[in-house]
Amino acid sequence: MRGEPSCPKCGGRVRAPGLFADAWQCSVHGQVHPMQPVVPPSVEALGVVVHRSLVPVWMPWPLPVGWLFTGAAGAGDDRSGGRATVVACSGPGPLGGMGELLLVAEELGVGLGARYAGIDGLDPGPHLNVDSAPDAKVHAAGRPTPLWHVRNAPEDRAVFAGEARGLWLWAILWPEQSGLLMYDELVLTDLRDAGGEVDLVPCGALTPRLLAAPEAPPRQGTGER
Repeated sequence: MRGEPSCPKCGGRVRAPGLFADAWQCSVHGQVHPMQPVVPPSVEALGVVVHRSLVPVWMPWPLPVGWLFTGAAGAGDDRSGGRATVVACSGPGPLGGMGELLLVAEELGVGLGARYAGIDGLDPGPHLNVDSAPDAKVHAAGRPTPLWHVRNAPEDRAVFAGEARGLWLWAILWPEQSGLLMYDELVLTDLRDAGGEVDLVPCGALTPRLLAAPEAPPRQGTGER
């Protein structure tokens, strides 16, 4: 699937580095790490994202029963390397029907996770109550990793966030009831460390969730984005 790089924060067009700027530029958000086109789910395409990335490429492994890999993308370029990744998986929801999960790893300020989560800002910090007990835990690269509910997310999804390997880790699930999956202490593998196991990833159809992530919607009564 071919396409043009876009802004990780809003999905808008970006200008490549040139005579007057040495970094990718969004007309709304200024300097950004460009989001590369979403890759259809295949072992080969996933390998491209893994090879380019400087941040983890998280995937539940083994995948829950009946779940499939349904797409991936990254933000960054050949010069700076991948500074954010998103991996999509889909399968039977905990309460029936189909569930979808996006796992985002990113450096501070990239904004990709907030875009898919549908919240204001760039990072989850202001939306987390880290003074309370974590709402869920995963095992990320062998380490227990606490996650908290992200407040102010749209009601159609469940959003969790925390820190893994010194970077933001987001888990975004549709529908909201699929958030129950996070209470099973998922085991997440950084596919950069997986080696030949990547060849065993079962692939499904590309999820539209990766292609249709809008900016965070305005809050009622504020007119903010």
